[in-house]
Amino acid sequence: MPRSLCSEPCSPGYRKSKIEGEPPCCYDCVQCGDGEMSNTTDAGTCVQCPKDQKSNRQKTDCVPKALNYLSYMDTLGASLASAAIILFITASVVMGIFVKYWETPIVRANNQNLSCLLLTSLMLCFLCTLLFIGRPTQICCLLRQVTFGIVFTISVSSVLAKTLTVIIAFNATKPGSKATRYVGTQLSIFIVFACSLGVTLICIVWMASSPPYRETDTSSETDTIILLCNEGSVTFFFCIIGYIGTLALLSFIAAFLAKDFPDRFNEAKNITFSMLGFCSVWGAFVPAYLSSKGSRMVAVEIFAILSSSAGLLICIFAPKCYIIFLRPELNIRETVVKRS
Repeated sequence: MPRSLCSEPCSPGYRKSKIEGEPPCCYDCVQCGDGEMSNTTDAGTCVQCPKDQKSNRQKTDCVPKALNYLSYMDTLGASLASAAIILFITASVVMGIFVKYWETPIVRANNQNLSCLLLTSLMLCFLCTLLFIGRPTQICCLLRQVTFGIVFTISVSSVLAKTLTVIIAFNATKPGSKATRYVGTQLSIFIVFACSLGVTLICIVWMASSPPYRETDTSSETDTIILLCNEGSVTFFFCIIGYIGTLALLSFIAAFLAKDFPDRFNEAKNITFSMLGFCSVWGAFVPAYLSSKGSRMVAVEIFAILSSSAGLLICIFAPKCYIIFLRPELNIRETVVKRS
């Protein structure tokens, strides 16, 4: 008996495609594309999957897309979280060392109160990166950039205040200098307060006009849903980055000018190196951040925060700990006076 079809029926996962110049019963079977499915035989068209789903390998059904965010369960997320905790503990140990040796010249030489403020802000910098890891929530989206901006500004402004303190103290030793009236802790506290107030005002305007919010991106990647925090206004975000960068640049310039001052405990050289590394990290951050998506974009910012904060911790406080434990003969008042 003759057959009425010249083509075999199309299986589920495929659709019929008419062959030009052939009878209607002759057709090709074309597999459904990504994000499409067919679960019937001889389907004329494929059905588009919902935005939060993708087609399975056989193109016969729609399955939920995987979620893409920086999780504590991921190797990258766990590594960054571990690094943040280790650095926080390290800064805490350094704080304990400073408290124990509070009255020694190495601690008193460059405003020990400002050093403790810097250490505290660095500890908070390390901890604030934990807000970036895990499934994004609305409260985390609101807090993480604001917390980062304010705490990081306190760190950098503390470095700037320490550098200006060195310059003022050196100039105050000159005969007839008017810089004597500025020697003390009041000026450094004012610098930190003024700089922190500036970034706080930027954050308030940001939160009032265009606050960050949680966003679900279903279109950037075909197989995954990207859970992210939309910054609301990229302009305000980069305003904070630029504000911190300006303070870091001012600290670098001031420290470079003061690096040759005659004082054994002059921190200017250490601050110069730390600010050079700081500016290098955040200079590389901008193109890396703009070219990344999803969890990689978050990881780039966490790495920038941790590496630049660790640079400040190592460059400024490691030499002090070295003198306290390995060169205690240098940590006496007579040595300081003679060197100065």
